[in-house]
Amino acid sequence: MDANQGNRKAFLLVFLVFVLGIALGSVGTYVFTTRVHAARPQAVHNPANTMAIFTRDLNLSLEQQKQIETILNDTRARYAEIHKQADPEYEKARHEGRERIRQVLTPDQKPKFEDLLQRLDAERLKRESEGR
Repeated sequence: MDANQGNRKAFLLVFLVFVLGIALGSVGTYVFTTRVHAARPQAVHNPANTMAIFTRDLNLSLEQQKQIETILNDTRARYAEIHKQADPEYEKARHEGRERIRQVLTPDQKPKFEDLLQRLDAERLKRESEGR
């Protein structure tokens, strides 16, 4: 009888750990999808995703979908044009800020700063190419 009771307790303990693992995994997935993943800008600015949300939430007809798709495309084109016009000013401000930082750094820090800038620029260009 003692062996059976010990086996049952062991089984229940293993089962409890398994259930707790599932619960923790579910909570982790929920937190990731609602807090981390949803906060990413590309999820919001994906044109296909935007139309899917509009269609679902507003119950759009096919004609409305076509009209709104045209409006969104025109708006994105205008945003791109505004971005092109503003890019030189952003680049100038970025360059000036980097020059000011270089003046503060020691000779040992400057090469590390240049490596850091290369990584940051690569990440920025990657994000921009994904977003456009």
